[in-house]
Amino acid sequence: MATTSVRSIVVSMSGDVSMQGNYAAANNTSAPGEIRSITLASGANTITPPTGAKGAILVPPSANTTSITFKGVSGDTGLRLHNTDPAVITLNAATDTFVLTAGAEITGFRIIWT
Repeated sequence: MATTSVRSIVVSMSGDVSMQGNYAAANNTSAPGEIRSITLASGANTITPPTGAKGAILVPPSANTTSITFKGVSGDTGLRLHNTDPAVITLNAATDTFVLTAGAEITGFRIIWT
């Protein structure tokens, strides 16, 4: 059975800057609809998206204190992700892998494939 994924990013600000925005991604009518709970080993972890994935929500454990770096390949400098805040990554259809480099082992890391 096919899974349709509907993604959007909602932003609301108040204070010195006030705004609200909802930024919708294109629906994915062939989404894998998969949630994986994995253990990131210390060092480079190559992640292979399932067929049909157009996005990934990276959800570290709420008490995580270990560094996580998002990379295209293990040799990249990469982008340091927040220890506990989820990150939304959109994928090109040609994306076949990416790397999450962990400063130490992280158990209970989740990836929601959309």
